Amino acid sequence: MSAQAPRSTALHTDRYELTMLDAALRDGTAQRRCVFELFGRRLSGGRRFGVVAGTGRLLSLIQDFRFGDDELRFLRDGRVVDAATLEFLAGYRFSGSITGYQEGELYFPGSPILTIEGTFAEAVVLETLALSVLNHDSAIATAAARMSIAAGDRPLSEMGSRRAGEESAVAAARAAYITGFGATSNLEAGRRWGIPTMGTAAHAWTLLHDSEEDAFRSQIAALGVDTTLLIDTYDIHEGVETAVRVAGTSLGGVRIDSGDLPTMASQVREHLDALGATATKITVTSDLDEFAIAALAASPVDSYGVGTSVVTGSGTPTAGMVYKLVARQASDGSWVAVAKSSTEKSSKGGRKAAFRTLKNGIATSEVVAISDGFEQVDTPAEHPGARPLQVQLVLDGQADAAFQGPAGVEVARAHHARVREELPVRGLALSRSDPAITTVFVNAKP
Repeated sequence: MSAQAPRSTALHTDRYELTMLDAALRDGTAQRRCVFELFGRRLSGGRRFGVVAGTGRLLSLIQDFRFGDDELRFLRDGRVVDAATLEFLAGYRFSGSITGYQEGELYFPGSPILTIEGTFAEAVVLETLALSVLNHDSAIATAAARMSIAAGDRPLSEMGSRRAGEESAVAAARAAYITGFGATSNLEAGRRWGIPTMGTAAHAWTLLHDSEEDAFRSQIAALGVDTTLLIDTYDIHEGVETAVRVAGTSLGGVRIDSGDLPTMASQVREHLDALGATATKITVTSDLDEFAIAALAASPVDSYGVGTSVVTGSGTPTAGMVYKLVARQASDGSWVAVAKSSTEKSSKGGRKAAFRTLKNGIATSEVVAISDGFEQVDTPAEHPGARPLQVQLVLDGQADAAFQGPAGVEVARAHHARVREELPVRGLALSRSDPAITTVFVNAKP
């Protein structure tokens, strides 16, 4: 059997990217050097911070952004572009550079999350792919981070695959893991990204058997007494009695998936303790979000399983980021800062460098230094006491492997844990409000 060709991501692209490319190749502007920027004008959902996620996925997807025979045939048959553009696309390889916020980093309105430098022809066609990845993953990561804050030291598991598209589910599990979840139910996410997987049995398992006791005995025979038994298929009180009778007081855990969770958790804890199962842990599921998790803070709950809410961004399924041209070469070779001035959709032209000012380790502002030129960009030396936020992700077309694959996920997870400690106390609140810190735009220092 011949080796399967790598999956192309080239047609994960809006048509107007290619029609612009087609026209630019015709009028000679396609090879102009350009700087594109991916950023959010505001934080969606009235949240106080955002979390960058999807960067490692995007780097790998850009490597697969190739127009093979099938992709070119589709474009030719649909008369999307002309023959000269098809020839250009056949040899397309991104050879530019990308800098940006490290995956797991916090971002705020106006943060230059990604800066893509290259010719117009090679950079413009990445818009849709970059936005689809970062808008989705960052929305999930932001919601998951809020849930992690609400959960405190209690473990969180992601179990929402059945509430998302098959690939979105894998990406969501990855984003949730980066921002504090400890495991996922999704096996593909475990295989692809090295995320710990978890799962025991659903209500169907209990319903399959002639009795709840038969189901519990069979599960324990297969998985041992450390397993977690789902006790609310029928009557929870009887479920607890049966679980301890079958497994003994060394039962690992029980799961509650329905009812008034604070009340149920308290009653189950009292019941388990009365039966001597004082070390048996309680996991709760059932349509949890960050607010429900926070409401359970005083309840005797040991861990949470979150489904629909986390994979859909807890009501905010997109981060609302945009991808805009902010600088380009003019016909004489000089650099020009460019920007939109549309009402409520304006952008700030110029290449940017970003820094986070800190006081006693706590973030106080986001400083974005804007340069009208191309080469001169502020460095950490111009901003003492501030933490530089951008890292080199791609240089001359070569992506940094340290940010990709399962190892890159662990790097992002560790980075997020560190930078979340910088949030001021007001940034930890779940209510809708202004961003936790202010973004300040300054001119780059001469």
